[in-house]
Amino acid sequence: MRVWIPRDIEPRLQRSVRTRPVVVLTGARQTGKTSTLLRLFPKYGFVSLDLPTEAEQAEKEPQNFLGRHPPPVIIDEVQYAPRLFRHLKVVVDASRARNGQFLLTGSQKFTLMKSVSESLAGRADITELETLSFAEIHSARPATTVETTIVRGGFPELHANPDIDQVAFYNSYLAAYLERDVRSLANVGNLRDFERFLRACALRSANLLNKADLARDIGIAPSTANHWLSTLEASGQVVLLEPWFSNPTKSIVKSPKLYLADTGLLCALLNIRTEDALHQSPAAGAIWETFVFAQLRSRERRAGRVGSLFFWRDRTREVDFVVDIGGRLDLFEAKWTELPGEGDTVNLNFARTVVGKSRVTGGAVISRTPNSFPLSSGFRALPVSELR
Repeated sequence: MRVWIPRDIEPRLQRSVRTRPVVVLTGARQTGKTSTLLRLFPKYGFVSLDLPTEAEQAEKEPQNFLGRHPPPVIIDEVQYAPRLFRHLKVVVDASRARNGQFLLTGSQKFTLMKSVSESLAGRADITELETLSFAEIHSARPATTVETTIVRGGFPELHANPDIDQVAFYNSYLAAYLERDVRSLANVGNLRDFERFLRACALRSANLLNKADLARDIGIAPSTANHWLSTLEASGQVVLLEPWFSNPTKSIVKSPKLYLADTGLLCALLNIRTEDALHQSPAAGAIWETFVFAQLRSRERRAGRVGSLFFWRDRTREVDFVVDIGGRLDLFEAKWTELPGEGDTVNLNFARTVVGKSRVTGGAVISRTPNSFPLSSGFRALPVSELR
């Protein structure tokens, strides 16, 4: 049976519509942007620029387009008509005190943000919607296990309707992504090379980013690798995690870490289709770390925090995740185990000593343990379900 899965972001969207004339909702394809807005604001008009005729009029005849679709209106995939934004500004400024006039969605973040910053600065509230978190899935489908969530991923359609075949879903998703987003964003001539590049990124999820290695493995120029990586970021398929450091010393690694945004797509790219295959995969640890990162991003967004997530690494040791809240740090390690032990806290303890014990408010090993329990040196073993 198909069900609607409520999103944690809904209260924020409702508040934004009450207080800002324009609300922009970004995120990868099929993360539920359009469905969420239509459900929350059923009285709004709706038009999708995925339709070429609508996109063409919005781009070439924006005044006529807005005459046909007056506010309040939801405009879907608005990045396909960049010239529309200047005309949106005119309409908004004519009734500046009227909030919730335009709700815009887009699956190409950088293109969209450029247009917003140029034409709608100070008028728009911008929010990103990623795939479902484990907490969102579990609240609607309590029987769903962590392992099922990892392999199936967080795309809402896969959990709203559990009968959908996930292999067919991801095959279709990749084809649509390459044909629509990649062609328009990156002007890529050889989509096969770009798909190989995406798969190479999947193999490196939860590892330090090395663009030279990526370029060499695919047989492309480093400048091309840089451009393609930006394309994956812009379309919400990968996320880069920056290192935390208080002083720019030589002993601290400054390269970011690379992660696939969703573990379902990651598993599909690695040909992991079942929970058994996940358990047997040598990549299980990296997949688990990718999953934990997604849950931490969700937690930070719920708390209204931006730019608070990092990792810590020197030349010999690493702590997977650092949450910096006003200079006070929480440290987290991600371990693919059901029973973490004292040895799993070694890097946490080391990093706490290096950065200063007074700055560290807590730390945990996030694992597949069903219940939390204390570890040595004041750290805890923590299940993903308690990351709230």
